Amino acid sequence: MEQGFGQGFEQIRGTGEALREEGGVPGGRGVLEGAFQVMTVLDRAGQAGLTSLAAQSGLPRSTGYRLLGQLAELGAVERQADVYRLGPRLFRLGQGWQPYPGLRTAAREPVRRLVSATGATVGVTVLREGRTLVLDWAAGQDTALAPLLDVASWPWFTAAGKVQAAGRPDPVLDAPASWHREAAAVRERSVAFDRGEVVDGVCCAAVPLLGAGGTAVGALCVLTTVSERLGPLADIAQRAAEAISARLQRRRAAATPPRPSLSRSPALPH
Repeated sequence: MEQGFGQGFEQIRGTGEALREEGGVPGGRGVLEGAFQVMTVLDRAGQAGLTSLAAQSGLPRSTGYRLLGQLAELGAVERQADVYRLGPRLFRLGQGWQPYPGLRTAAREPVRRLVSATGATVGVTVLREGRTLVLDWAAGQDTALAPLLDVASWPWFTAAGKVQAAGRPDPVLDAPASWHREAAAVRERSVAFDRGEVVDGVCCAAVPLLGAGGTAVGALCVLTTVSERLGPLADIAQRAAEAISARLQRRRAAATPPRPSLSRSPALPH
């Protein structure tokens, strides 16, 4: 049975004390950093054995073994034979992540209609820490795209990442010299295209999802293996994105308390 995170972290802290005595990792914050190093490696690799995990995370093998044991008890990691992977508890916690309040809820029905109308595979994404993160995938009719639905993290330079990065004032790390010109074009037409640059044979059109103030808080992307469909798909996706953006902005307006009116005090009698 999974423990509560509070109880589990107390055990991890106890493990940290023992590891510090052995010279494994520092206590306190360092133990949590070590745990997240391990989970980051698993997120990137999908699964890995103890030796590979220790090497990639930069932790001693004994330290990795103890941290993995504690993470497994918490349900954050699961072990099958000699291989570790991220556990179901992290998945459940991740489903509750809201990068922008109400984004998933606002997108649900417009995405369903978009898939029904086009048969395309549709994703709702956000740009965080230099990566394009997929909050939700909705499968379309093209079964060739099915393997992509298992991938939740992509480079920033996907179409979905570009349409968000283009509207941000801060520079994009590792962007090519041509990005400034490309970003201006993306901002002008409010759509970005990928014609097989990220995944060979897979094309994508992405449009921004706008929150309060008209800033991009995410992107709606449609995938196809037929490049000729990109233009029409982009037009339909833009209408779906407008519906999602309107829902987000109404939600924000409803949640904002009204400002107190500055009524004049009644005049005093002479």
